[in-house]
Amino acid sequence: MLLAVVNTLYAQDSTLVGTSIKWDLVKCIDYAKKNNIQINTLRLAQLTSQQQYLLARAARLPNLLGSASQNFEHSNKNSVSRIDSNGNVIGGGGSSFTASGNYSVNASVTLYNGNLINNTILQTNLSVQSANLSIIQQENDVSLQITQAYLTILLDKEEIIYDTDLVNTSQAQVKLGQQKYDVGAVARYALIQLQAEHSTDQYTLVTAKNNERGDLLTLKQLLLLPTDVKFDIVKPDTIVPIDSVSAFRDVEQSALKNFPDVKIGELGVKNAQYGVDIARAGYKPTLTAGASLNTGYVSGQGSIFPGQINNNFNQQIGVNLSVPIFTKRAVKTQVEEAKIAVDQAKLNLKNASVTLSQTVERAYLNVENAKSQYAAAVEEYNFNKEGYRIASEQLKVGAINTVDFLLQKNLFVQAQQAFIQAKYNELLTLKIYDFYRGIPIKL
Repeated sequence: MLLAVVNTLYAQDSTLVGTSIKWDLVKCIDYAKKNNIQINTLRLAQLTSQQQYLLARAARLPNLLGSASQNFEHSNKNSVSRIDSNGNVIGGGGSSFTASGNYSVNASVTLYNGNLINNTILQTNLSVQSANLSIIQQENDVSLQITQAYLTILLDKEEIIYDTDLVNTSQAQVKLGQQKYDVGAVARYALIQLQAEHSTDQYTLVTAKNNERGDLLTLKQLLLLPTDVKFDIVKPDTIVPIDSVSAFRDVEQSALKNFPDVKIGELGVKNAQYGVDIARAGYKPTLTAGASLNTGYVSGQGSIFPGQINNNFNQQIGVNLSVPIFTKRAVKTQVEEAKIAVDQAKLNLKNASVTLSQTVERAYLNVENAKSQYAAAVEEYNFNKEGYRIASEQLKVGAINTVDFLLQKNLFVQAQQAFIQAKYNELLTLKIYDFYRGIPIKL
């Protein structure tokens, strides 16, 4: 099961290789959550935490060990030589070969150790929960990154639409100016100004297209898509302006209650408190029970192997009590350090709460600013659009000179760019703010 999970983390979506894909924002976010390296790294850390939790639970169980040893011994036996009555030498050297073996089974179980095992189980369980929340926290960060990159591309696409319209319009104006110049109705300088403005519009359009390609590559790389995938995004039919903004206090309380940032801090405090209990277990005695079965044999002892195994078979059972009397301040130091860790965990929790509140407050201010900026940009754009339309009509009939026309056009282009920027900035800030109040990001 564990191997299957790990293999899933490293799996590549081979079906995408060499294909053309066009995804909406939800699809991009879902794919990023599945394939992001940082998220998958945290998933592996979570698997490690689970193993530590299972190990802590297994400490309640007795252990059982079997051992066996087999020895072979060879030795030379020397005795003093002597001469018998016939004058012959008798006695002298010899050798012997001995085999022996010892076999045992040992078991032990902890009966009491100052609640160390239970507190360790509870502590590692908190670590598993914290690891799960860290994954969600990273998924939130990735979701916001993907959203910002996605909306940047939407802005590029809309700028391309407006810039293409400007190029077409300026091209028609150059054509009209050429016709007027051919019949002597305008000076060559006026025609050159129109041609220069058309070139500027073309340059602006090329820049917008280059920005789109670059931003598409940025999103593609954030998603970790294969390099040979042709990638694009889906442009929504409409983007609805902000009608109302939720109250800051409501969103702040929702974020503090539901976001993983604060929950991780709370678990950190509980984890550190269990660390104090674990350290204090060093002051308390440890009681363990043990049992063993043993037997063995030695060759050359008279009885055969089965008989020796049976005769030498013995059983043992007992308990062991260990009481700490003097530990050279080792336990006290561990307890004091654990208490310091609790204080640090509380500071981390406070910092996480303050940081999240400040982030939500900043998001609220950004929405309010973006909303007012968009309203002003819409008004500016509408007036300058109408002014540009009138100036274009006047240019056709010669009621306005080229300099005044280009001045009005530049005002319109600036207002148009400000309008597009304000439009998508408002959308981005709203999506971020809504995200903190628990609304999933989608367009």
